Amino acid sequence: MKKIFSFVFCFLLSSYCFSQEESAFQEGEYLKFRVRYGIFNASYASLSLKNKVYEGKNVYHALGKGETTGLAKIFFTVKDTYESYFDKNTGKPYFFNRDIYEGGYTKKLNFFFNFNNNSVRIKNLENKEEKTMPIQPEIKDVISALYYLRNNPKMNSLNKNDEVNMDMIFDDDEVFKFRLKFLGREKIETPLGEVNTLIFRPLVQDGRVFKEQESLTLWISDDSNKIPVKIKASLRVGSLVGEIINFSGLKYPTVLKNK
Repeated sequence: MKKIFSFVFCFLLSSYCFSQEESAFQEGEYLKFRVRYGIFNASYASLSLKNKVYEGKNVYHALGKGETTGLAKIFFTVKDTYESYFDKNTGKPYFFNRDIYEGGYTKKLNFFFNFNNNSVRIKNLENKEEKTMPIQPEIKDVISALYYLRNNPKMNSLNKNDEVNMDMIFDDDEVFKFRLKFLGREKIETPLGEVNTLIFRPLVQDGRVFKEQESLTLWISDDSNKIPVKIKASLRVGSLVGEIINFSGLKYPTVLKNK
């Protein structure tokens, strides 16, 4: 169970080129999601974006939080925090923090990116160990990647089965090969009203959590904001569905209406 909420949480907050002029987001954006397991509310996730200064650089600071609620909290407690400081113009991450508690499983990691020598220093705050790994120049952490993908200039002209591929770092032991396949367009009903969407399938490795490699489906608003509005994860036992329930500070108009 420990990877279920990490994957769903991260893909809820997602949506090559990073174009500030055509950016799909702005400082002050806030998104909130509800995740259901069957008929039960399982957790809530949120993501906020602010302007910050990091080591003398003007950057975006994205803060994501996820937490179980209700009956789910009794059986499996999740309290996750993810944050990323990334460049406003290039999208390159400077710092990434992963602090999670998932049913007794914990991770507290800090990632310090150095693109002068293409390396990342990873500090484990629990055992005080550090390691350095080589990286590719275009690598992203899991949060900065989500904003980076929303600004893909091809998002409005995708053909069915087109893919976006990227190196992404999520843990302290490997680089994750991220693939996002475009499935088509669909108008769907959300808690905030009907919205036209782009449908994507993040391809994940088959394992103990997901039923098969193609078990995640993601719906992103087919407008200038490109915000995630729904995700469905087919699990070995049941399925999780996450939907947007609140937002503020979007850069562009939207047909969605807060209740």
